[in-house]
Amino acid sequence: MRKENVIQEKSYSFALEIIELVRRFPRNMEGLIIGRQLLRSATSVGANVEEAIGGFTKKDFRYRMSIALKEARETNYWLRLIRDSKILNNNMEDFITKSEELRKILIMIVKNSRCHQPHNS
Repeated sequence: MRKENVIQEKSYSFALEIIELVRRFPRNMEGLIIGRQLLRSATSVGANVEEAIGGFTKKDFRYRMSIALKEARETNYWLRLIRDSKILNNNMEDFITKSEELRKILIMIVKNSRCHQPHNS
């Protein structure tokens, strides 16, 4: 039985929710462009978490988690833009809250991975 990995599970579930959200986007230029950007960044968070977990070195782990963090920040940007531009009629606050939660978890992971590195690395 495998131990649950919180960031792995949350980033995967979040990506699934974003896929469902993007399916409801309007088929106009804004919807297609912003939907594509959101979909790319949101699914990239989990993909980079997976890469980090499968990394061969602590440096690789730290690097991939840092990329996941950057993608989470970008995802949060797109969600706020969707909310404020009213591309969708959905209440975006739940998605924004979840993206901020992912970002906070990733910040802690990246900080902790830096704290636990040998000084000669």
